[in-house]
Amino acid sequence: MAATIYGVRSFFLLAAIVILFYGRYGGATAATRGYIKYKDPKAAVEERVEDLLTRMTLPEKLGQMCQVDRFNFSFFPPATRHEIFTKYLIGSVLSNPYDTGASPSKRVVEVNTMQKLSLSTRLGIPLLYAIDAVHGHNTFINATIFPHNVGLGATRDPDLVKKIGAITALEVRATGIAQAFAPCVAVCRDPRWGRCYESYSEDPKVVNMMTESIMEGLQGNAPYVADFKTKLAGCAKHFVGDGGTVGGINENNTVADNATLFGIHMPPFEIAVKKGIASIMASYSSLNGVKMHANRAMITDYLKNTLKFQGFVISDWLGIDKITTPPRANYTYSIEASINAGIDMVMVPFQYIEFLEGLTKLVNGGYIPMSRIDDAVRRVLRVKFSIGLFENPLAEETLVSEFGSEAHREIAREAVRKSMVLLKNGKTNVDKVIPLQRNVKKIVVAGAHANNMGWQCGGFTLTWQGFNGTGENIGRNKAMQLPTGKTRGTTILEAIMKTVDHTTEVVYAEEPNQDTSKLHIDAAYTIVVVGEAPYAETQGDSTTLSIAAPGPDTIRHTCGSGMKCVVVLVTGRPLVIEPYLDTIDALVVAWLPGTEGQGITDVLFGDHPFTGTLPRTWMKSVTQLPMNVGDKNYDPLFPFGYGIKT
Repeated sequence: MAATIYGVRSFFLLAAIVILFYGRYGGATAATRGYIKYKDPKAAVEERVEDLLTRMTLPEKLGQMCQVDRFNFSFFPPATRHEIFTKYLIGSVLSNPYDTGASPSKRVVEVNTMQKLSLSTRLGIPLLYAIDAVHGHNTFINATIFPHNVGLGATRDPDLVKKIGAITALEVRATGIAQAFAPCVAVCRDPRWGRCYESYSEDPKVVNMMTESIMEGLQGNAPYVADFKTKLAGCAKHFVGDGGTVGGINENNTVADNATLFGIHMPPFEIAVKKGIASIMASYSSLNGVKMHANRAMITDYLKNTLKFQGFVISDWLGIDKITTPPRANYTYSIEASINAGIDMVMVPFQYIEFLEGLTKLVNGGYIPMSRIDDAVRRVLRVKFSIGLFENPLAEETLVSEFGSEAHREIAREAVRKSMVLLKNGKTNVDKVIPLQRNVKKIVVAGAHANNMGWQCGGFTLTWQGFNGTGENIGRNKAMQLPTGKTRGTTILEAIMKTVDHTTEVVYAEEPNQDTSKLHIDAAYTIVVVGEAPYAETQGDSTTLSIAAPGPDTIRHTCGSGMKCVVVLVTGRPLVIEPYLDTIDALVVAWLPGTEGQGITDVLFGDHPFTGTLPRTWMKSVTQLPMNVGDKNYDPLFPFGYGIKT
């Protein structure tokens, strides 16, 4: 009996201890039952990251390091495409430059469909969706398309560039997308490079100024993202030296001593890191013979360890494949070299199963240490937590009304007029041509560029290589979810017709011949619009920098014929113009102005003054290249910073 009483007392004593323990440490209270720190928005970001990291399996970690193209989801049967997120646990998706614009509301629906699949997984890690948005939300029909960066460099107006960044962020967020592969902070030192228009200037001081401003517009003033509803995660590119390749050849080798590297090409990235850029994209190019995608000294030792960059480093499209020559000659080596160099997320974008299998084998085999994997995943998660993706994973349609709004287009128009550079105004100091008279009997507008929205916008507009015409017939494909109709905007010809007096006859000669001037000898003046056809990246590399045909003939058939001739260059870089200069009365550079052509007529007709100045040195001939301000043998046609004010 005594033993029984003792046993009962022991039972109740043990029960009391258990209740006390669980009450104190969380097992029995409603407030703490089931507490998971990484899901607690009040917990510190680093604590949430570490808590989640400790819960992740190897496949879950490697999935966060992989970015795939949206087409994998859109073009495959439901069971297959669902596995992208539920089986392979992919952590990021991008839209490629051919992913030509769905309507904003439809893209929001698709983003949320993918996101819900990610959230349905064991840990519910949200998806990060990214897109190129390099001069506005440029792959979407009817978005506001701003001048390319070279034009913004001509404005020397950082406040304006900040507004452009904010509008771009707003329009990207309106489509449910959380990250933009922008800004490009390259310092282009040779205009023969096919990406020179993506660079603000040859002068790192101008690039630095614009980098700081565009980042504040895109991300806000806080590290990563200040307000996830209206801002997005940025991506500074391309690390490092892509604007300094030998011969201006895209993806080529940059030969640079420390003074060149750290005095010209590195400063914009240092600014981006200080401003809290979310990610940085590696360059296809090499630095002193070392492929940047495999350059541990620059990515890990300098960017991460010296500059203390806390975001993630992402590869370019198939960037790790190009570590070898030819590409993918040894894909296993490319995976190992890139990840060990410090690449945290790989833009695969289609062969993700092969990538994940190869990466898994390298980790399990000890060729890539788990500490490197944890560092990569930690950086990706840090960005996802910091921008608020865990708390607000699903996109809303509340911003759709902001997409391509008139208010946004007014800012784009302002950017166009401030980017315009007047290089010549009259053959003598007393023979001024600009501002043009609008109340005249007749004028002639010549050149295909005058009435071609695609050529006016340049590359990276609706498609990777740009488009020809209005954009009505680009990729009309159900899977791409394209709306009907052309992209909104005003061509230069349309802007001229809106600006001149209603009694003025406007004659348009798309391709004038030797008789055009004779037929319209009574015209007050001719506006000749010539330049380059759209291009992007390697397709834009040029050894001649000549005006695209039939531009030279257009100038010959209209200028020097007796009536005043104003030449407007639509171009992403300086072109060889000296052979035609004597016959031209006025010369204007419009760069690649985007959709708002009325910004051009704002200054041509004197409603606003010319204030733009050259962001690049204008050479006499390509034999002088590379030639940049400050060079010993500096003999330009028009120097850096030149621009006639009106």
